[in-house]
Amino acid sequence: MRATAVRRTALAASAAALALLATACGGSSDADAKEGKDDKGAAGGSSSAPKAPAKALTAAELEKATLAQGDVEGRKVTEAGPDDEVPADGVTVDKKECLPVAHAMYGVAQEGSVATTKRKVIDEPKKTDDKKSLEDLADLADGEIEDAVMDAFNLTSTFVALNSYEGTAGPDAFAALKKAAADCAGGFTATVAGEPMKVASVTEEKVTGGDESAAWTVTSDDDGDQAPFKLVALRKEGTVATFFAFNLAAAGGDVKFEVPTEVVAAQDKKLA
Repeated sequence: MRATAVRRTALAASAAALALLATACGGSSDADAKEGKDDKGAAGGSSSAPKAPAKALTAAELEKATLAQGDVEGRKVTEAGPDDEVPADGVTVDKKECLPVAHAMYGVAQEGSVATTKRKVIDEPKKTDDKKSLEDLADLADGEIEDAVMDAFNLTSTFVALNSYEGTAGPDAFAALKKAAADCAGGFTATVAGEPMKVASVTEEKVTGGDESAAWTVTSDDDGDQAPFKLVALRKEGTVATFFAFNLAAAGGDVKFEVPTEVVAAQDKKLA
């Protein structure tokens, strides 16, 4: 890998990291779809919205249902802090119909949320004896440098936010996010704290879990440099969980990363 290619990959990765820091904020999904799901939990099929209004989990109950260290093999789970908070009025969009997607990306709670928890889930570095690390950079050949850079950056970070809602507010939030994602498939621009993030596209992905769930690839564009993010929403009764993930190596365009299904499954299990 040439030095320019290494620099380009590092810059793209840094841009993705900064985007996650901006997005790893606040509460939970901001909207979602009242779409149904079959009896195996896959999106689609007849509506699975609750027959009766759901009772919101209390703050203590939601805390018990939130991911903790040890719940996801090979990942480190930490609690989000005050710096991860973004107020609802701190997020603006150039297309108002896209606000639910932007809120979900930035972890902003939907109006009506009665309790919120937030976690950061990060892949633990994989240790192998046959691969060189960046610490050995001076001793590496060009091909080994490329491999070392990709290995170091090939870690997925996921911001997980849970919100509990009373009555039909949870299904309504899910429905709103689904609609917004469809309406904004062609992209939009979100601004937080004066920093714009251009979204080039929002494309649907497959995911299962909860009473209903949905997932998308959100592709950002920074002067032609594109980076993929994964956005997932999962509803279980009156609780809506959102997941926003990125992979540094994927930002360089050389690695494809998937929806963080193991993280989603682990959270789904705790909500069951």
